[in-house]
Amino acid sequence: MAANRGRWAAALTALFLAGAPAPAPAQNVDVCVACHGADGNSAIPGTPSLAGQPRIFLENYLILTREGLRGTEVMQALLKSVTDGEIVALAKHFSALAAKSDPGPLDDALFRRGRELAGKHNCGSCHLPDYRGREQMPRLAGQREEFLAEVMLQYRQNRRPGGDTLMAAALYGIAEADFKALAHYFARLK
Repeated sequence: MAANRGRWAAALTALFLAGAPAPAPAQNVDVCVACHGADGNSAIPGTPSLAGQPRIFLENYLILTREGLRGTEVMQALLKSVTDGEIVALAKHFSALAAKSDPGPLDDALFRRGRELAGKHNCGSCHLPDYRGREQMPRLAGQREEFLAEVMLQYRQNRRPGGDTLMAAALYGIAEADFKALAHYFARLK
């Protein structure tokens, strides 16, 4: 009986390991970190940080970008030959890294306005109350401020490639000037 359990455990372990994604190929990670930071935290204005983003969000975004439905032409070209398995491994790698931010000085009035707007428009209902993101909803807390402001503007102006209509609807009625306050607030959250 004990021998059978041992064989089953070995068989299940082998089956589990066979289905587990391989580690992200080093060349793929090297390409990503050139812009998104060695630790997944971008230091380049306008370039988002990947560290700490929900794994499913990263997988979906990378696949949609590879297929030409989202992202920039540069990102589409970089992902063109990356396999699904490699994308899963990249998403797993970057989602496991700690998100860090260096948002610059705090503007108290702008921060308070952003917090008020985020509460009024229920941003935490999808992105969670601490804005860490979940499943297919990206992490907003600690993300680059200028990136967040630009993405919200793109959604509002219907210029976000492959944009989510839910986000466009959520931003409807928010003055474009208030995107800076929201971005300032989110960028300073840990």
